[in-house]
Amino acid sequence: MAEAALDAVRRELREFPAAARELSVPLSVPYLDEPPTPLHFYRDWVCPNRPCIIHNALQHWPALQKWSFPYLRATVGSTEVSVAVTPDGYADAVRGDRFVMPAERLLPLSRVLDVLEGRARHPGVLYVQKQCSNLPTELPQLLPDLEPHVPWASEALGKMPDAVNFWLGEAAAVTSLHKDHYENLYCVISGEKHFLLHPPSDRPFIPYELYTPATYQLTEEGTFKMVDEEAMEKVPWIPLDPLAPDLARYPRYHQAQALRCTVQAGEMLYLPALWFHHVQQSHGCIAVNFWYDMEYDLRYSYFQLLDSLTKASGLN
Repeated sequence: MAEAALDAVRRELREFPAAARELSVPLSVPYLDEPPTPLHFYRDWVCPNRPCIIHNALQHWPALQKWSFPYLRATVGSTEVSVAVTPDGYADAVRGDRFVMPAERLLPLSRVLDVLEGRARHPGVLYVQKQCSNLPTELPQLLPDLEPHVPWASEALGKMPDAVNFWLGEAAAVTSLHKDHYENLYCVISGEKHFLLHPPSDRPFIPYELYTPATYQLTEEGTFKMVDEEAMEKVPWIPLDPLAPDLARYPRYHQAQALRCTVQAGEMLYLPALWFHHVQQSHGCIAVNFWYDMEYDLRYSYFQLLDSLTKASGLN
């Protein structure tokens, strides 16, 4: 009888993503011609937890015209920034039986630009991606070139952003599939970003496993070694690459339906909290994002229930 009940739970979990998709998940990411009002943003996008790409939200930012490589070199070229360095472009990702974090180097931004332009070489793949509000903390000289927050979003959400992050990297730098507990407003200044998205309701089809955490270390010879973080607990992470999924190992992912979108220079993506996302970029893409902490309301609790049932039923 217990096994029959467990089978019924698994069946409901397998059917849940399609039912949720039919009710509330768009077939593609919608575009808005202009920024929404705070009321429309909250009512039409935040409350239903739906992504959208917004045109004409950054046109008044000087950064959109100014942030070329020569401008960055002249304005902040000598400033040292935290740079994630990996052998293959995957920072914070599963590699073998480890969850591996990048080596972190402090480099003058001009050195990063030299590598991006092919004027200099550096071992591995470089990505300026430190997410602890690295724009105001490491590159405050650039703050006059953009707004410190997104006013209509701040009013709608009733708070200021937790973090404002600056992103710059090579085309080989990839962000592995994951989710965040932030309402994310992702603004592309130059180049383009390629997002692969899954709604939170796809959780029963997305595998998680526990991994020993490790960090890349860059040796003096310019090679990488993986060093275990023995003091840290195991990390739950998604082992699957959505661009080339191992469906023999994770057959349920075949039932998940990803949304794909490209965010171009001058566009802003609203990426709702708890949406799974995998990100690629054009070479030398420059972006800024605003993280607003999500509300830990009933919607968050329901997602935690879905997550717990997926794990407890053995679907994970």
